[in-house]
Amino acid sequence: MHQNSVDYIAHFITFLKHEKRFSANTVIAYEGDVQEFRIFLLGLFGELDIKEIKYQHIRTWLASLKEQQLTSKSINRKVSSLKSFFKYHLKLGNIDSNPTVKIVTLKVGKRLPVFVHEKDLNSLSNSLQTATCDWKSLNAFLLIALFYATGMRLSELINLKEQQVDFARKQVKVLGKGNKERIIPLNAEILAEIQQYIDQKRKEFEKPVEELLITETGKKLYPKYAYLLVKAQLANIPTLEKKSPHVLRHSFATHLANNGAELNAIKELLGHSSLAATQIYTHTTMEKLKEVYKKAHPKA
Repeated sequence: MHQNSVDYIAHFITFLKHEKRFSANTVIAYEGDVQEFRIFLLGLFGELDIKEIKYQHIRTWLASLKEQQLTSKSINRKVSSLKSFFKYHLKLGNIDSNPTVKIVTLKVGKRLPVFVHEKDLNSLSNSLQTATCDWKSLNAFLLIALFYATGMRLSELINLKEQQVDFARKQVKVLGKGNKERIIPLNAEILAEIQQYIDQKRKEFEKPVEELLITETGKKLYPKYAYLLVKAQLANIPTLEKKSPHVLRHSFATHLANNGAELNAIKELLGHSSLAATQIYTHTTMEKLKEVYKKAHPKA
C-alpha cells in the first residue's frame, strides 16, 4: 500500500477503539493483520494506493499464508480483519468497491470444548480449600472457584472490582467484550468465600486495590500470574488434555448444558454475542445423551 495507507490504518484503528469500543487485545489483532497485509503488498507489488488494491492481491496474500501452513482459523481471522478494514473505508468513500467481497472464509473443523468432569473439579476444590494458608494458595482456590462458578474470561476476572459483587442480590456485574455488561448469579457458598477473601485483604493491607483479586504484595492480579496458577492446579488432573482458565469456562457451560440449561441462558451467562458461539455445548450434551442411552437402553 501507498504511504498514505498508514493514515488509513490509523483512522481504522481509532474507529475500532472509540466507536466500536473493541477490547485492547482485539484492536491489536486487527491492527497486526492489516499491517501484515500492507507489508506483504509493499514487498511484492511496491507502492499501491488503497484504491488500487484488488481481489487478486488479497488472494495472493492468502495463498502465501497457506504456504506458511497457518491454520484455517488464523487465516479466517485475518480475512475478517481485512473485510472490516475495507468495509470501513468504502463507507467513508475512500474506495469505490470492496475487494474482499468475493473472499470466502475457509472451513474450520469443529472441536469439542475441553472440560473438567464434575467429580474432578470437586476433588480439586476440596483439596485447595484445605490448603489456603498463604496468598498464593488462597488465590489458587478462589481463581478455580470463581472461574467455575461464573464462567468468566481471564481478562474479566482479573479486572473484576469488589464493588461489582452484589452480596445483597447474590450476583456479580461483569464487564465483557466491547464493554458489554452482564449479570451472573452467585450462590451462597461462593459469596462467603469472596467475603472471606475481602476480609483477609483488609487485615493484611492498609489500602488494598479496588480489584477483587490481588498478588502476595497486595497489587492487582495480572494475567500471567492467574494463568500459571490455574494451569499448575489443573495439572493435578492427569486426564485433562488442556490446562488453562478457559477450560474452567468451558466446564461451567458444559455442566449447565448437561444439566438441562437452555442454550440462550448459557449464551447470556457467557457473554456471547451470538448463539452460534454457544452451540458447541450442544455437541457435548449429545455425547452425554449417547452415554446415558448406551448405559440404560436394553438394545444399546
